[in-house]
Amino acid sequence: MKFKLFLAKIADIHKFVSRFFKNAFLPPFEVREILHQCYLVGNRSLFLIAFTSFLAGIVFTKQSRPSLASFGAESWLPSLVSQAVVRSLGPLITGLICAGKLGSNIGAELASMKVTEQIDAMEVSGTRPFSYLVVSRVVATTLMLPLLVVFADVMALFGSYFMVNSINGSSFQLFYTEVSAVITLLDINSSMIKSAFFGFVIGIVSCYAGYHSENGTTGVGRSANTAVVVSMILIFVVDLLGLQIINLFRR
Repeated sequence: MKFKLFLAKIADIHKFVSRFFKNAFLPPFEVREILHQCYLVGNRSLFLIAFTSFLAGIVFTKQSRPSLASFGAESWLPSLVSQAVVRSLGPLITGLICAGKLGSNIGAELASMKVTEQIDAMEVSGTRPFSYLVVSRVVATTLMLPLLVVFADVMALFGSYFMVNSINGSSFQLFYTEVSAVITLLDINSSMIKSAFFGFVIGIVSCYAGYHSENGTTGVGRSANTAVVVSMILIFVVDLLGLQIINLFRR
């Protein structure tokens, strides 16, 4: 019985995702709502991402220095930190923060509209609630996550430079030269593509959880919790799969 319910849930998720792709390329497009959601995605997360990334750059640099110093390779510190930040740390920090911040907001917002029958009223009135509510949010998170990752990378590297400069007084020009020497176009492109998948996962999971909320107001909290937890798990899964694929191109 549980296995049948599991298969039914998988079929329902597949139907939801298929409906998203169908409506995403079906005019008329909700351009104004997409731009509004893009603004909300950036506005809700920007400060938290900046603060967290800056601290992460400081902490990672401080923790990495003793290990490199024991091998007499302390000069490699900027190179090590920059590769870790661009390849994995930046996208992961951004994805997890957005999963917690945006996932809960989207899940709770759509769930509250579902339980108060606002979505049903939109469908009866002849509008396209799926395109307006779901497609716009998923597109916004998919487009904005790469931009937020770039911002997170920059802030993390600033934090790293702050720590390196406080330790040995290195100039910013030297730090920048060492960082740019090891960061490749593959690192940047793979980070952007991976973060776009993070954004899609956050958007689609959160919208699904909210759009299929049940049990009245109790379901609102459950939908928000489901959106956050499942999004975070899938972010790590996507990151692992992306790492395996990217390693094929580095050989």
